[in-house]
Amino acid sequence: MTAYQESGRTVVLIPAAFTPAEERRWVAQMVAKLQTREERRRRSLGGDEELMVRARALSAAHLDGVPQPASVRWVDNQQRRWGSCTPADGSIRLSSRLRSMPEYVVDYVLVHELAHLIEPSHDARFWALVTRYPRAERARGFLEGVESVRADGGGGDDDLVD
Repeated sequence: MTAYQESGRTVVLIPAAFTPAEERRWVAQMVAKLQTREERRRRSLGGDEELMVRARALSAAHLDGVPQPASVRWVDNQQRRWGSCTPADGSIRLSSRLRSMPEYVVDYVLVHELAHLIEPSHDARFWALVTRYPRAERARGFLEGVESVRADGGGGDDDLVD
């Protein structure tokens, strides 16, 4: 038995042999478990202030503390991108869709956006900065998997983090 979120819906997988009463009980239990897990994850990611603290720590740990963002915040209007950066004013925005992702994926997107404060383009220098984050490849694969599921009816994007 398992429960997960997919395209804004909760999916619960249970054995087909369950009686209707068992089904109701287990679905309620699995949904409650999933909600608790999501709430815990959201709390650990925090609001915009916690996101800024996290970005500064990642900058220090992986990018020699060079990128210093002016602002880092969650946004609800990014449905196609995971994050964006405006190097001119030092602002970084992360899609609130990331709140349901593992922390290492959020950290990857933050490092990606921080790297844009050093190198605005997606050239070799930029990717050399991003790969300083030890879980970059794994996080990128995770995001590609999410996009693959989401894009069942359409094509993916080569680079959804900008």
